Amino acid sequence: MGKVNLVNGQSASDIAHWIAGQLSAALAASNGEIAISVPGGSTPFPIFEELVKAPLDWPRVAVWPGDDRIVPEDHEASNTGKIRAIFEPVGAQVVALSEEAEPPHFTLCWMGMGGDGHIASLFPNTEPQVDDAKVMRRLTPDPLPPEAPFDRITLTIPALLNSAGVMFVIRGDDKLDVFKAAMAGKQDLPIARLLGAANQQVTCFT
Repeated sequence: MGKVNLVNGQSASDIAHWIAGQLSAALAASNGEIAISVPGGSTPFPIFEELVKAPLDWPRVAVWPGDDRIVPEDHEASNTGKIRAIFEPVGAQVVALSEEAEPPHFTLCWMGMGGDGHIASLFPNTEPQVDDAKVMRRLTPDPLPPEAPFDRITLTIPALLNSAGVMFVIRGDDKLDVFKAAMAGKQDLPIARLLGAANQQVTCFT
């Protein structure tokens, strides 16, 4: 496991500033395109809204959802459609996931985590493997979340960890307890498998 850094009390603006710093350094070190993977859900969007204010060379930034519900982009449950609406106006490229997609090496992989320990759409019932031969999988959560009862497409653990850095934003004590138990190796949920296989810096904003 790489070093896990827990950072407390940061606002959406603070977190966005930190992400912008990671992207700025990567852009300065490269003449080409860089990529970031981001989650859906409600937590990231206030941070996205602050992040796109940063004066970055956005046309050189590719934004990959870490997962999505298999619905049209104009559906209210689509992560990609909402991410596209925020990042494309500043010139970033937003990538729609498919089973044939080939995720790049990410400058930063930002993942969400559910209270059941799932990451991206790697739910406990899907038994995600750290040595998965595939980089993309179509999956059916069981049980299906009632707020989004759809099949999913998701990056696998090896694709998520093909990144210079990993980050989470964990809100709420219950979720943080799950994350800390995973850090300590006290369970075998998807989050624990990913943290156990991570060799890079993991930053968790709480």
